[in-house]
Amino acid sequence: MAGNPQHVPVNWDAMLTTTMHNYRKTLTDNIFNGRPLLNYLMSKGRVRTVNGGVSIVEPLIYAEGEAGSYSEWQQLTITPQEGISAAQYPWRQLYATIAISGLEEAQNNGKEAAINLLEAKVMQAEETLRNRLSRQLYGTLGASADPTKDFLSLDAIIDSTGAIGGIDPAVAGNEWWAAIEADVGAVDATGLERAMSSAYHSSSDSGSDRVDAIFTGQGVYEFYESTLTPQMRYTDTKTANLGFMNLLFKQTPIYWDFDCPAGVMYGINSKYVGLVIHSQRNFAQTPFTKGLSENMSSAHATSGLGASVDARYSFITTYGNLTTRNRRRLFKLVNVSAAP
Repeated sequence: MAGNPQHVPVNWDAMLTTTMHNYRKTLTDNIFNGRPLLNYLMSKGRVRTVNGGVSIVEPLIYAEGEAGSYSEWQQLTITPQEGISAAQYPWRQLYATIAISGLEEAQNNGKEAAINLLEAKVMQAEETLRNRLSRQLYGTLGASADPTKDFLSLDAIIDSTGAIGGIDPAVAGNEWWAAIEADVGAVDATGLERAMSSAYHSSSDSGSDRVDAIFTGQGVYEFYESTLTPQMRYTDTKTANLGFMNLLFKQTPIYWDFDCPAGVMYGINSKYVGLVIHSQRNFAQTPFTKGLSENMSSAHATSGLGASVDARYSFITTYGNLTTRNRRRLFKLVNVSAAP
């Protein structure tokens, strides 16, 4: 006679490895699609993967080469030209952990329950990484920020005086490495539009090479929105359909990002700013440790879990940084507020 099916314990090693492998693409997409800036960097194709190197190198063109008119049979003289340089950016490392205790294994020792548990743990890691990376890119981590370890922020990248990539715009001859920056202060609607237009035009190349996205916080976004009549409140429908609120300025979408600092507007040209990620550490997961972790490395032992913890855990790691190859095509407006 037929009996009740036997309960088969989950092979946690195989289940964790297979599920995480299948989930990797989804995890990466969910991280980048969670915030307007992260989505912008991914959708514009500005996530570049490289295989290694001591630092991240971005080639720069800052001056014209040799060219001119010539007549028939004229001898052409070739003169070595300057105008090509490189900016070097340090690798930065980001991580999150997925930990499953021995008790959680025992409580969820069935395939469906185990997968549900792992999905919840992965969602927690996604949210943690998304929030951490987004705040690092805006420089809004607060007391937990560490400039020597965090990804570079837009505030550091888009600056008129600070050195970045090993090049100092304050040094004579390096003026080409300065971003467009203006202290706006308290202004009315006309003053805001004038400041935005000036930064927009100054960072363009006669209008043909211009910023294609503007990011700001809630206060400045609402200020700009209040200056528009209902008939003029156009939006970029493609990004609006993704759930990101936006308004248009000179056909350029303005996004409100929760993590953006107050009173600031960043104008970005996607040709010249983006994330660089190491090809082998592109949100890669390490294998899960065994239960009652065997031969834990010193890095694991110092994670706070101890050397004989009854748990399995895995790291999600990323090596990379935010870089730019042309600061002149970016702008920043600071201290923007509505005049009383």
